[in-house]
Parts: sequence; C-alpha cells; structure tokens
Amino acid sequence: MSLHITDDPAADDLLSTNPLALLIGMLLDQQVAMETAFAGPLKIHQRIGAMDATTLAHADPEAFAAAFSQPPAVHRFPGSMAARVQSLCTAIEADWGGDAVELWTRDDPDGATVLKRLKALPGFGEQKAKIFLALLGKQYGYDGTGWREASAPYGEAGAFRSVADITSPESLVKVREHKKAAKAAAKAGD
Repeated sequence: MSLHITDDPAADDLLSTNPLALLIGMLLDQQVAMETAFAGPLKIHQRIGAMDATTLAHADPEAFAAAFSQPPAVHRFPGSMAARVQSLCTAIEADWGGDAVELWTRDDPDGATVLKRLKALPGFGEQKAKIFLALLGKQYGYDGTGWREASAPYGEAGAFRSVADITSPESLVKVREHKKAAKAAAKAGD
C-alpha cells in the first residue's frame, strides 16, 4: 500500500507507513490545501524528530507550537493546530496504547465501530471521521464489515469527493472539481 496524496514522495511514504502520521494529516485537513495538511506530519517528524503518540503528546507545548510555526508553517493556524495534535496524541496514548492502528484493528471492529471510535477523538467530527474511514477502506487496507455504509457518502466506489479518493494527480483534480461544484451548489442554495 502506497499513498499518493501530497505529491511529495517522502511525505506520502510517511503517511503510507505510519498510521499516526495519516491520522494527524487528517486532523490538519481544514482551512488549508489537502496536500499541505497531509505534508504536515513529515514537517512535524523532521522538526520534532519523532512521529509517535507518546513523544508528541509529552512534548513541551511551547516548543511544539514553535515547531509548527517554523517556515514553512505546518498549518496556517500553527498554535491552535499544534495543541490539537497534542490532544489527539494524548488520546491515542491513553485510549489506544499509543498505537493509532488500534483504532481500526483492536477486536476486529466493523465500520460503524471504527466510525464511533474516530468521532470520539479530539478534532474529529462526523464528516472528518467518515472521510478518514473511507480513506482507510479505500486505500489503507481496512476491510471491516459495513465500512462503505458507515463512511457514506465518502466510501462510495468510483467517487471523487475527498482525500480518500486521491491516488494520483489526476484524481486530485477530480476531487478539487467536485469540491468546487459542491461549494457553488451550497452557495447557490443560500
């Protein structure tokens, strides 16, 4: 399994091999381009020297926020997003033994259970949890019963709705077109 989300081979490799990095990328995916969000974990790893829940959860908050602010910034809101990443890592450490993959592997959970687990994480609302579940199912090898239904509409086969559908530069263009059309339709409905 090899993800192709950021157009940066090193960032994509980290996302492909480190479940926490992928989870953090999803957390950062708001108010910035998808590629920027999902390249964030590599920047964190390079600046902190680690990409594990325990190390990130217990990093000095001021130093962690400063690492987020170094140019190029990890996120356009470095202080608040650094705090969110630390909250997420604290939850992963406390509830999942520090191992993000446990969210979708412990006790062989079905899709509805994984969705519930994701929604319980700091910074993961309904939509973000559904998109991440679709990403797990479409590209990360998760095959729990009912994952497509639990992640609907993002789990739909052949769709280009979210990061879950990005497998190439061409699919990124299709996802951007879908998002642009959805925004225009929402604006027209206002």
